Amino acid sequence: MPASATGPRPAPVPRPRVLVVDDEVPLARLVAGYLDRDGFEVRTAGDGQDAITQAREWDPAVIVLDLGLPGVDGVEVCRAVRTFSDCYIVMLTARVDEIDKLVGLSVGADDYLTKPFSPRELVARVRAMLRRPRIDVPATSPEQATSFGELSIDVVGREVRVAGALVDLTRTEFDVLAALAAQPGRVFTRSQLIEAVWGGVWLGDEHLVDVHIGHVRRKLGDDPAAPVFIRTVRGVGYRMGPGR
Repeated sequence: MPASATGPRPAPVPRPRVLVVDDEVPLARLVAGYLDRDGFEVRTAGDGQDAITQAREWDPAVIVLDLGLPGVDGVEVCRAVRTFSDCYIVMLTARVDEIDKLVGLSVGADDYLTKPFSPRELVARVRAMLRRPRIDVPATSPEQATSFGELSIDVVGREVRVAGALVDLTRTEFDVLAALAAQPGRVFTRSQLIEAVWGGVWLGDEHLVDVHIGHVRRKLGDDPAAPVFIRTVRGVGYRMGPGR
């Protein structure tokens, strides 16, 4: 018998966990089936309170979350989950009103899909999120933290402070800010920020970048009309540095 056959078998690689939250049971099962076949470990929840409990106890990597849940709706679930988890959250909505989408994202969702949607597209979005690159400190940088006036960005520790006070950013918000801060003065287009943060595998609306920039600015206390940290370069994109 070959020596390799007598040794211990390698431990199986754990499958990424996805929690699917939707009160439409057939849809939840359909989505869960697609995710399971694509190699994910999947659980489902039919209401908001169960979703919060499972998110806390099971610690999924991604939550697929319906906005229009009965009782505790998707926005409240998202807000509650963000108090203890930085997992990726994909918001589902049956309403096409842009406000619904932005409300969901304003409480910490990373992406959204409007019903009806292709389960294959949803699986692709989830897979793309988990392939996202991490924003690292450049190898030539001797410093762990980058400062812009009162703003300090610790990329290794993934902490942001303004005037010494810790700023609570979601995973995506931090990555967008870190990408801009890695090359001060460079103007990034939306597509270039998507390449830097999402790794060029983004399948949705590029204007989602604007939403996350808006959230970062609000949390930093950065007035878009007179920016100190993130400047809009009209018709092009964004860069770090004060407006002129």
